[in-house]
Amino acid sequence: MSPASDTPPETVGGGPLTAVTGASGALGGRVATRLARAGVPVRLLGRDPSRLPDIPGADPAPPAPYGDGEAMRRALAGAHTLFLVSAHESPDRVCEHTTAVDAAVAAGVERIVYVSFLGAAPDATFTFARDHWQTEAHIRTADVRYTFLRDSWYLAGLPAMTGADGVLRGPAGDGRVAAVAHEDIADAATAVLLAGATGPSHDGRTYDLTGPEAFTLAEAAEELSRVTGRTVTYERETREEAYASRRQYGAPDWEVAGWVTSYEAIAAGEMATVSDAVPTLTGRPAMDLATYLREHPDSYRHLLRD
Repeated sequence: MSPASDTPPETVGGGPLTAVTGASGALGGRVATRLARAGVPVRLLGRDPSRLPDIPGADPAPPAPYGDGEAMRRALAGAHTLFLVSAHESPDRVCEHTTAVDAAVAAGVERIVYVSFLGAAPDATFTFARDHWQTEAHIRTADVRYTFLRDSWYLAGLPAMTGADGVLRGPAGDGRVAAVAHEDIADAATAVLLAGATGPSHDGRTYDLTGPEAFTLAEAAEELSRVTGRTVTYERETREEAYASRRQYGAPDWEVAGWVTSYEAIAAGEMATVSDAVPTLTGRPAMDLATYLREHPDSYRHLLRD
């Protein structure tokens, strides 16, 4: 258990305070909203407080960049639980994560629920999944209870990564991916956070958060064709072709490597896992691609012809 801090965990309405990082993002904002609706006291953390959502009952914290240990410690003072959404990809991301974890322990946080990635391992094909493994390893050695939520590819990424020309490109071969919706991750995370407020049932657990089925990117393209009414295709790139097609964006080498290896992880079979964690935690089925596209027409609007 974490050492006592100068500021004891706050309780409002009979519940301990949960701090949510990345609260201005697609996942953190959803989780914070769900917790607040459930009556849990919530503190919103982010680098820029002006971008934090206006959630009734939630308390916005001062600026708290992950890599600023002192700012994080101040922002986490009095918090019982930290919902740690991984930082934006960068060469220093592991250092930012470990700084945030150490600040949480110093502030007296008793539990961390960390959003990791499916297949996190020191030798994972997807280079960013290695960052997640290193973060998990650091949390395991910290004086804190923890739960890891390893999510798969986002369903939202499939239409987003399809170009306006109707082509989804990448070196994924014929590998399969059990992509998952942000809503399902948020609901599963909320279930873990709510349960942890009253008992240790999820402590030390790792949950793979996936969709209900694994499919190839060619099958994803077929579903996009059906919903958009135009032909969407999947182009199986080689590694060399993948690097060349992404060179136009002017991104640094480490970032391009992350993009390319995310597809190669599919080809290697590392994203084909189908887990029952979402239905087990939420009590309902995980969303499939067809349902996601039906409920999120804006996700593929760039593919619709005028």
